[in-house]
Amino acid sequence: METYEFDVVIVGGGPAGCSCALYTSRADLKTVIIDKNPAVGALAITHKIANYPGIAGDISGGELLDMMREQAISFGTTYQRAQVFGIDVDSPMKKVYTPEGTFVGRSLVLATGAMGRTSSLRGESEFLGRGVSYCATCDGAFYKEREVAVYGFNTEAVEEAQFLTKFASTVHWLTYKDPQHEDIHVQQLLDQSNVKHWNLTRLVSVEGNQAGVTNILMKTKGVSEEASLSVEGVFIYQSGSKPITDYVGPQIEFYENGGVKVDEMMATNVDGVWAIGDIRNTPFKQAVVAAGDGCIAAMSIDRFLNKRTGIKRDWDHS
Repeated sequence: METYEFDVVIVGGGPAGCSCALYTSRADLKTVIIDKNPAVGALAITHKIANYPGIAGDISGGELLDMMREQAISFGTTYQRAQVFGIDVDSPMKKVYTPEGTFVGRSLVLATGAMGRTSSLRGESEFLGRGVSYCATCDGAFYKEREVAVYGFNTEAVEEAQFLTKFASTVHWLTYKDPQHEDIHVQQLLDQSNVKHWNLTRLVSVEGNQAGVTNILMKTKGVSEEASLSVEGVFIYQSGSKPITDYVGPQIEFYENGGVKVDEMMATNVDGVWAIGDIRNTPFKQAVVAAGDGCIAAMSIDRFLNKRTGIKRDWDHS
């Protein structure tokens, strides 16, 4: 099996990985991005983005990711399509194992993001990005004065439904279990005049046409027949997302919530290994946040590889 040596090996080609590669390549560090599939991932499947700084108008997540990747490549980054099945971080030279060969680096960046729940509802996959969404913060503004449905009763569902009340004419909140009414956030959501709560109701399927979602079918406990509800957006929060860490060994420390544990410079507990983006399981899973992680890690890596451990703040003139 071939061995390839780099200064920086980045596992994951999302906004975090591409931003990190852009900065390390510009710092003249030999960098490779190892990416399983550029067509998957939270950003790649986002239908439309209108709030990324510096990008005027609407752009699809895939188009934005293509721009990020090509920019990194233009500065010298090597882009490699490969599935990572394991890493070795026991020695100063970190190893990443793939069917295409072993990639060895003086530094290693974990940027594989997080994986949402597997689609289980009829029409969910078909209309993902065309009315079905897992992120109200990302897509809520597209549904101004429109009716939307939110499915789920966990904390994320409550917070995202609350966010949608600022835009949607009606937020239909479907919960298949009784929500905790003593929870102040639940109370605040139910107090909103444009929220209609469908309790003990399951989302059965999402329906639509070539233009996108047109309605949902739902089933309420105690009611024999399914009911149709006209909506243009469906936000599904059944089990959240889980950081993709199946290839990461036991040497790397994790938070209790499953995210990789890092310090303020995105460094893990293992010298020479950083973790950025949604793999940290941060509360704000936004492309711009992930890109910021990549920038921080890249600057930290440059100092690490050039043995500049001290950081002097711009405002510190002592």
